[in-house]
Amino acid sequence: MPPNPRPLRLSNLWSHDVWQALHRHGPQQFRFWLVALLVGTLAGFAALGFRVGIYAAQEWIYGSDELHLTSALGHLPWYWVLGVPTIGGLVVGIIMQRYTKDSRSRSVAHVIEGAALHDGRVEGRAGMASAVASFISLSTGGSAGREGPVVHLAALISSKVSRMMDAGGVTGRDLMGCAVASAVAASFNAPIAGTIFAMEVVLRHYASHAFGPIVISAVIGALISRLGFGDITEFTLPAQSLEFYHELPAFALLGLVCGLAAVFLMRAIFWASDLGDTWQARFRIPRWVRPGISGLMLGAIALYFPHIIGVGYETTSLALTGQLAISTAIIFALIKALAVAITFAGRMGGGVFSPALMLGALTGLAFGGIATNIFPSISGSETLYALAGMGAVGAAVLGAPVSTSLIVFEMTGDWQLGMAVMIAVAASTSFAGKFVARSFFLEQLERWNIHLAAGPQAYLLSVIAVRNLMRDTDMLTVQTKETCTLMIAEGIYATQSSTLELALPKFEITNQQFIPVVDMDENTALIGALYQIDALTAYNKALAETAREEHS
Repeated sequence: MPPNPRPLRLSNLWSHDVWQALHRHGPQQFRFWLVALLVGTLAGFAALGFRVGIYAAQEWIYGSDELHLTSALGHLPWYWVLGVPTIGGLVVGIIMQRYTKDSRSRSVAHVIEGAALHDGRVEGRAGMASAVASFISLSTGGSAGREGPVVHLAALISSKVSRMMDAGGVTGRDLMGCAVASAVAASFNAPIAGTIFAMEVVLRHYASHAFGPIVISAVIGALISRLGFGDITEFTLPAQSLEFYHELPAFALLGLVCGLAAVFLMRAIFWASDLGDTWQARFRIPRWVRPGISGLMLGAIALYFPHIIGVGYETTSLALTGQLAISTAIIFALIKALAVAITFAGRMGGGVFSPALMLGALTGLAFGGIATNIFPSISGSETLYALAGMGAVGAAVLGAPVSTSLIVFEMTGDWQLGMAVMIAVAASTSFAGKFVARSFFLEQLERWNIHLAAGPQAYLLSVIAVRNLMRDTDMLTVQTKETCTLMIAEGIYATQSSTLELALPKFEITNQQFIPVVDMDENTALIGALYQIDALTAYNKALAETAREEHS
């Protein structure tokens, strides 16, 4: 009896389909992975180089790296402590005035904006100037973190590659995610956290198609970090103990306190920045002088509180190991928040994550000291509260509870006490989210009138241009033109440079299915009309494409 030929034909058909799919998509996918590996490698080395460079610069300027900077400052003459941050600030001011239009340092907020609105691209010239300025600021005394500049530097690399490839939006965003994951992993020796950070904070989705290359890039970043510094954790903690059944409510309360501390830090930064803008305008302070003034103020504070200079890992380590008194931790936390606000108000560059970790560790240590003194018989170590506080404030500032928790675990190497950290993180992010737009970065964007916190249904309207949807005058009927003329006289119109964010609300104040589009350079001359059906169709298409990317 001859064999049944059907399975064979189905097998051949399946093989043929697989071969055709591999032929059509395999080379393209393989090339993308190669490019992603290249981008991840470059970003990892950039992060390593940025960190090593700051170490070397601080060693040359202060005689110590960031891990022992606070101790070294106590042995330097007053004019050195006062003068170095001032000179550094002036150099930063000159760079930012020459190479940027607004003298604002580019940061993680700009990376998030680039991923959402600019097909995974960030500014090149202003971005490089910001990287150099942040390097100088952190090396000479700016009270900020290095992770923010490193993330933006990684985004610069991916943006350059995307422009060279003429990559589309999805590819550009995926490459940006790869670069950011590698940079974060290299900064903290934390590949898991680097992966989640890129997807949780920058891309703000967990699309499966991006997961693979981002993971590989994060692993590469961690390997590069270990080549430079070895397989070690950032902080070494003492032995911890947790009375699970009795202490968990205390960690929930700690989360609320840390959420309040995070809101205080963010509000202080925004308030100080607004005050700096007001003073600069009132006293006509040149843009390049503003960072120098902030540097002078930081130097004056550092004469009495040297812990505010630089990233602050030495003080954070003291808090995590319980080597600070409760009163000292509270004072250090308040002074550090003031110094960070001054740094950002002076537009000196740098990031906010490391200061948030330091503030959290100090807040947690103070809370833990009080809690263990009140309930000594049912409490563990106050250093555990410092660890949980570090994660809680950091998560509330970043608006990234998952990746921040993972960063804390990977920086300390302590995974056994995750329940305490997670409870504090959950409480802090929930509390802080009531007062800011989910994170420091999204709140920054809101202040710049960029509405990403509300999701794609809000920000996509700002990227769809009227000029791409309007119908020219030669496509309009005589009656439509007459109606448009009447609407223009009533002030109801859109310009060709407008977006749907400005145009769509105008349909609500008229019964017409269209609004006129004018040329403002020609005294509001009619050049076309935007039909509501065209606007809604384009908007729905953009929403569908975004949903397709996020769920692919």
